[in-house]
Parts: sequence; structure tokens; C-alpha cells
Amino acid sequence: MRKELLLCLLLAITNTMLADEKLNLEAYCQQIDHAIAHSADYVAAHEKKISETKRALAFETTPKNKYQINFQLYELYRAFVSDSAMYHLTECIKLADQLGDASGAVKCRALMAIRCSNIGMYDEALNTLDSIHPVGIDTLSLGIYYEAYNNVYSELAYYTRLEHMRQTYQAKADHYKQLMMDILPPTYETRFLRLEQAAQGEGRLDDAMKINDAWLKTVEPGSHPYAMVALYRYIEYKLRGDKPQMMHWLVESVLADIRNAAMDQGSMWELANELMLNGDIDKASSYISFTSDCANRYGSRQRNWQIAPLLTTIAKNYKTKSEHTTNQLRMLLVAISLLLLLLLGVLFFLRRRNLQLDAARMALKGKNDELATANSQLATQTEELSTLNSQLSSLNSQLSESNRVKEEYIGRFMSLCSQYIDKLDDYRKMVNKKMKNKELEDLFRMSKSTELKEKELEELYQNFDSVFLHLFPNFVNDFNALLQDDMQVHPKEENRLTTEIRIFALIRLGIEDSSKIAEFLHYSVNTIYNYRARIKNGALDNRESFERRIKQLGNIQ
Repeated sequence: MRKELLLCLLLAITNTMLADEKLNLEAYCQQIDHAIAHSADYVAAHEKKISETKRALAFETTPKNKYQINFQLYELYRAFVSDSAMYHLTECIKLADQLGDASGAVKCRALMAIRCSNIGMYDEALNTLDSIHPVGIDTLSLGIYYEAYNNVYSELAYYTRLEHMRQTYQAKADHYKQLMMDILPPTYETRFLRLEQAAQGEGRLDDAMKINDAWLKTVEPGSHPYAMVALYRYIEYKLRGDKPQMMHWLVESVLADIRNAAMDQGSMWELANELMLNGDIDKASSYISFTSDCANRYGSRQRNWQIAPLLTTIAKNYKTKSEHTTNQLRMLLVAISLLLLLLLGVLFFLRRRNLQLDAARMALKGKNDELATANSQLATQTEELSTLNSQLSSLNSQLSESNRVKEEYIGRFMSLCSQYIDKLDDYRKMVNKKMKNKELEDLFRMSKSTELKEKELEELYQNFDSVFLHLFPNFVNDFNALLQDDMQVHPKEENRLTTEIRIFALIRLGIEDSSKIAEFLHYSVNTIYNYRARIKNGALDNRESFERRIKQLGNIQ
């Protein structure tokens, strides 16, 4: 017993955690959707900065100031448009050579090589680096020069399919990494990046987190460098299996990229992959399409190589989901068709029963006429025949009342059935239209909703209340007259019944079985039983005869 209780507790905790995780993921997606909706504004603001800087460049005359402004434009274009960033680096190289600034020329050529390797132009990157002669330059420029070599050989080692070439490239990358790490400043971004990557690769997760903590202190929250730190912090928590923190920092990185108009994004396609693994194909497809458009605008072959496999996987999963939804729609159409046939069968049955009732009424009327004739001929049996005639008249009156009730409800039911057939046909047309327009997400959401059922039930009860009160306009007052003051029930709306009154309205119509009442009102049998017992307990007189008196209430109008 204890094991079963413990298992139930664990399942409850797990379900709660899954619900919270889903809620957090939806909240994150809402933030990202909002940022994407305003991405054009962020891009416009960034382009405004670029335009203002270009205007400043147009009025500069000295090579030194032109060099500084061109370098500012390179920084603005670095994660925005690759070709423009490389153009302004080229201008910086020309101006540095013109000024005789050896350090500036080496730094800009090294940065050019890094740009080339980042977009997959490896030959161009190596040719640029081979043309550099790092003599008489400052420490930072030399460190960037080594960083460029490390960057291009690391990329080549990662993407080559030849093992012996991978080993060669990796050895060169490690050589230049050591040279770079020895001279770059402690707070330089690439230095933090390489230290953290090394700690992660060696499984030293605590050391890697300390490096990331130190790196995080050097960047402004929400800035473009912050996006890179947040992305590696996401990797830290992913290696630890901490999904809440992992998703938090991944979303931080994505938001920073979008809000800084970064077209070279490393985090959005990671988020798309996480969403795909979580089963949210639609969001994954939307986000991967957004980052693919950004990569095309930036002009990065390498980023497109990274995105392409994920795009293929998402497309395959989306096709599978679409086929599943189509099968569900087919099943729904079959169910609707069967329901239509069932309604037609009910209409036929009711029509047949109505004809039988008419025949019975005519037969009863004939019998009544025969008894009246016999009563006039048998003077000696006047009292007995009079009594019998009264009983038959009462029976005829009850039958006429029952027939009127049935006619009223059958007429209304046939009208509702006709409306339901029209609604089913409209629904079929709507489903067909959405399938043609491939609006599968709307159909999937509609098929999960219970709104249609609730609306139709409310309309059914409203029709029942309207017909019943039309037949028995004084029923509510007569019903309350049988109850104690504190037990009386008064509907809040005109021409509507409460659940309690509706139960006894059905009893007044001859439906006494609690299971049938429960089926009509969509309650459990126990609930109907409790309602009946509570009302009968509030009766003014004998509770045992309460329902019998209910059946005698009201006159049909």
C-alpha cells in the first residue's frame, strides 16, 4: 500500500513538473514571438546607427579619423551583413597602410581572415593570413593574428571528412591557440571562449561554469556579446541536465540576438532544435525559417550548412504530423456521416410513433362515441356509465395532453434535427475548405476544443425550457408552492429553468428514471439522485407523494 501511495505521489509530482515546464516554454515562446514581431523595428534602429555613422564618415577628411569611423562601421556590420563588414575592413586596411600603422593593418587583416573563415571562405582566410608579416606590432594585434589562424584551422578540423587532415588541422589550431592564449588580455572574448570550450571538452563542468561567470561580468546584459555568453551558459546547463536553466539562458541569447538586429545567429537554430525535440513542430519550423532568412541576409554559407539538416528534419516531422492530422479529419468526417444517418433514423422512428399515436387517439375517440351512445340507450345504468365516462374523459384528456406535449417536442426536435443537418454540412464545408487551404493548425485546434459541444448543449436546454414553459407557463410558481420558503427555487433568467426545476420538469413529462434524466442533462446518476432527494426533503407535506403531485401540476396552454 505504501509503495502504491509513493508511486502515485511521484506521478503527481512528475505531472506537475511537466505542466510547469510546458507553461514556462509557452511563456518563453511568447517573449520570442513578440521580439520577432518587432524585429523590423530593431533592424531599422540598427540601420539608423549605420546611416548616422556613414554620414559622419562622409564629412571626415583625415585618414586617421576615416580609419576609426570605418572600423566603427565594421563593428556595426560584423553580425549584420558580412559583405559590408568585409568592405569596411578592407577600407581600414587601406587607411592603415596609408598611415603606416603596422599594428592596425595586421589587426584588420586578421579580422578579415576571421570573417572569411566564419562564413566558410577558408582559402581566402589562409591567403589573407599568409600575406601578413607580424613585425613591430602591438600585443593585441599579434594576439588577434594568432586567433585568426586558430579560428580557420579549428573550422577546417571540424568540417573536414578526412581523418589525417583533421589531425593536421587540429595540431595547427592547438599551436596557434597556445600562442593566442599567452598574449591576449585576460578579459578578451575569444580567450574566455577557448578556456570554456576546453573545460567543457575535458568534463570540468565546475571550472567551465566559473569561467562563464567571470565572462558574464565583462558584458552588458542584453548586448550582442551578452548573447554569446548566454549561449555558452545554455551549453553549461545542458551538459548538467538542468533543463529550466538551460532553456532560460538559451532564450536570453535568442532575445539578445533579435533585439540587437544580429543576422549571424547561433542560438535561434538551437532553440528550434529543442522545440522540435519537445514535439512543437510548428514553432520549430517558424523559428528555423526566421533564422534561415537572417543567415541569408547576413551571407553566411557556414550558418546555412548548420541550419540545413535541421530544416530537413523539421520538414519530415511536419509532414508526419500533417498526415496524422489528415487521418484524424477523415475519421471525424466518418463519425459525422454516421451521426447524420443516426439522426435520419431517429426522425423516421419519431414520425412512425406519431402516426401510431394519431391512430390510437382516433380509436379512443371512436370508443368514447360508442360509450356515449350506449349511455343514452341504457337508462338503468346511468350512474355507472356516467362514472365510466368521466374516467374515460379524464384518460382522454391526459392522452390529449400527452399527445400535445409529444407533438410540441417532436416538432421542435424535427426542427433542431434539420438545423443540426445544416450545421453538419456547414462544418463539412468549413473542414473541406481548411483542408484545401492547408490550415491544419486551425483544424487541429478546433478538433481539441469542446466549445462546440457546450454551445449546442446550451441551445438544447434553452429550447427545452422554452417549449416546456410554453406548455406549462405556471409550472415554476406551482412547483415552489409545494416547497418550504427556504427551499424554493427561482430562475435567474426569464423563460429559463434551473437544473433542479429542469429535473422535475422532465418528471412532469413522465421521464422518472434518474439514468435517463442524467443522460439528457449530462450529469451523473448520483448527482440527479441528490438533487431529487434534496428537493423532496424541502416539501411542505409528505415527501413520498411529492413527485406524484409534481405530475399533476400545470395545464397545457
